[in-house]
Amino acid sequence: MRKFIITSLALLTFCSPIQATEVDILTNQGTIRVNLKDEAVPKTVENFLRYVDEGFYENTIFHRVIRGFMIQGGGFTKELERKKTHKAVAYEGDNGLANIRGTLAMARTQSPDSATSQFFINHVDNVFLNHGARNGGAGYTVFGEVLSGMEVVDAIAASATTTVGPYQNVPRTPVVIESITRVN
Repeated sequence: MRKFIITSLALLTFCSPIQATEVDILTNQGTIRVNLKDEAVPKTVENFLRYVDEGFYENTIFHRVIRGFMIQGGGFTKELERKKTHKAVAYEGDNGLANIRGTLAMARTQSPDSATSQFFINHVDNVFLNHGARNGGAGYTVFGEVLSGMEVVDAIAASATTTVGPYQNVPRTPVVIESITRVN
């Protein structure tokens, strides 16, 4: 009987679906729980988790907030000083995932292979940011989805904003990412 139980437990372990990685984004507005898409975008998730595990995101801000579009963070301190990042990650936007409300995507420059630490959460469906939406070209790599805390995203998106130096759409009251930590 004991051998049967051990064998059954082993089979359950090997036959169980792979559990995706979840993280909590703790902000001064509340917590956003995110499910990362490990299988669809492994390099992008690995890159993001490297920053998470290093504590990189502690005391960064959502520095670009546009209601009805997205909230962007993960690269600047409260003083709007850009943080030093690792090498950019290769583009993985051709993965079948869409930039819809509640998904996370990598921010980047015009070069598809330029994403480092910054990410954004889509406040609404932004299908024009998907792979192939712009004349068949690169889009923005979706790598996660909000599981809980969209009310926090909505509150952040409703923040009053201003221009600070060269930066537009900066929340007047800083929206601080206190930490991002793995849940499982």
